[in-house]
Amino acid sequence: MTIQSSVQIGNVIRNAVAFNVKNWLVGGMMNSDSLIQSVQDFFAVLERREVDYVLVGGMAILHYVEGRNTQDLDLLMAVSSLEKLPELKVSSQDMYFVRANYNELQIDILLTQHPLFKKVHNEYSQVQRFLDCNIPLATVEGLLLLKLYALPSLYRQGNFARVGIYENDIATLLHDYQPDMSALLSVLSKYVDEKDLAEINGVIADIQNRIKRFKNESR
Repeated sequence: MTIQSSVQIGNVIRNAVAFNVKNWLVGGMMNSDSLIQSVQDFFAVLERREVDYVLVGGMAILHYVEGRNTQDLDLLMAVSSLEKLPELKVSSQDMYFVRANYNELQIDILLTQHPLFKKVHNEYSQVQRFLDCNIPLATVEGLLLLKLYALPSLYRQGNFARVGIYENDIATLLHDYQPDMSALLSVLSKYVDEKDLAEINGVIADIQNRIKRFKNESR
């Protein structure tokens, strides 16, 4: 894998941070040039140390749809790969998730100890040309599996803002790519309980109805 440039990735993150009003209220903006440099340096480190990872989350969705914004990088990674990155300053960690910083850059890591995360890493990813880089990216199907898996937990947390972002991501991917949802739900059923699966089915049905109405009204 040859990483040529990460400037555009840095710009996406910088712009998301710059236009988040919350950041204006907590003591000013970080240096944008420094943030872009952190992105470049981080991808260079991943390449140099041959770290096995997959880019997911909002940044990966940018490869497939327009208009998505994000303030951080989300990666699938094994614990053994994480150990190759001692520069990361971990702020929180549990069995399957790590939040860390590389200089000013926030990085959320989904550990492949979780069987679904491992499956997406191994079976629903491919190296693609993205924002001036060759980067291992989750496929549309992989992103949908991760988003749908997370939804029931976000509902239980009452995190309405993130629910809205996730549902919009799902709706946009369904509209633009028409993936085989029955096949994806069959995969997902191995990793969620019946109650959560029923809730996920309901969300998908609602989104598909909205897409159908949108297509009918736009004719």
